[in-house]
Amino acid sequence: MNILVINCGSSSVKYKFYSMPREELISKGAIDKIGEKGSFIRNHCQALERILEEIKNVDAIGHRVVHGGEQFQEPVVINSRVIRKIKTCCNLAPLHNPANLDGIRACGDILKNIRQVAVFDTAFHQSLPEKAFIYALPYSFYRRDKIRKYGFHGTSHYYVAWEAAKKLKKNISRVNLITCHLGNGCSITAIKNGKSVDTSMGFTPLEGVMMGTRSGDIDPAVITYLIEKKRIPPPDVDRLLNRESGLKGISGISNDMRKILQSADKGNQRCKLAIEMFVYRIRKYISAYLGVLGKTDALVFTAGISENQPRIVKGITDDLFDNLKIKPKIMVISTDEELMIARQTYRIVIE
Repeated sequence: MNILVINCGSSSVKYKFYSMPREELISKGAIDKIGEKGSFIRNHCQALERILEEIKNVDAIGHRVVHGGEQFQEPVVINSRVIRKIKTCCNLAPLHNPANLDGIRACGDILKNIRQVAVFDTAFHQSLPEKAFIYALPYSFYRRDKIRKYGFHGTSHYYVAWEAAKKLKKNISRVNLITCHLGNGCSITAIKNGKSVDTSMGFTPLEGVMMGTRSGDIDPAVITYLIEKKRIPPPDVDRLLNRESGLKGISGISNDMRKILQSADKGNQRCKLAIEMFVYRIRKYISAYLGVLGKTDALVFTAGISENQPRIVKGITDDLFDNLKIKPKIMVISTDEELMIARQTYRIVIE
């Protein structure tokens, strides 16, 4: 069975085409700058038309959908009811879900009789218990507005959890893991018996550890202070926290860990501080999740920083387990979210 995996961003379409269940990658590609000035590609439908000129014999399509809210705990075959429900989650992911829906509609228009499956980034974290996902706000905000921790990078955490279980020669339902997705966006997840029980990102991807351009955890009163005392408009505060903070904000030069390490090696003190803060905050989350899980089989690192900057992984793990009698294994596993989407699409389609 040939499965096309589609990942629609706000101005891009990335794809991978697999032969399943062999998991053979047939082709891959991307189209960027959709709808931007000077681009010949006006919309996602036109981008997918161009992609599908090159790809033949598609049996099913798997779509990455960023936010499924509380409504989707598993991948689902897409129909009109599912599209309506995804649309209701657009206010929770206004930059991503509309683009994901554009891709779904475009594929439906072009390949009318091909089954499509939605795979949700948030679904893996729907196993979080209430004590982990509800914020200590008046309960009505959760009941009425669904303000809660959702978590993100779920497909990546799920993929590396499966791969780690294989390496440990255990069934995934019998492993406890802490998985660290460290790229420009970063998240840490505690996995107990194969299920996510806590994760660092929250209502949005802003919560959690320090990231490339996101602040991660800060005192919420800082936000009201910036708005009320410093007279910074709320949209500018949002941009500050999401796009100008984190490694970029502290180093003053970049969100790219490679450049920060190079500058730190040359004596740049702010870059050294950025690295120290990044490592420190990740160690805090890992230590907290060791307390959540108890016995932990492995600490798993994945994504760009994890896979390409061993100095950072070493800084995080040095002396981390000295007080534990049974020390978790440390693994670095390359993530493959598209392959996981292909696996889940194949499973749903053949059922």
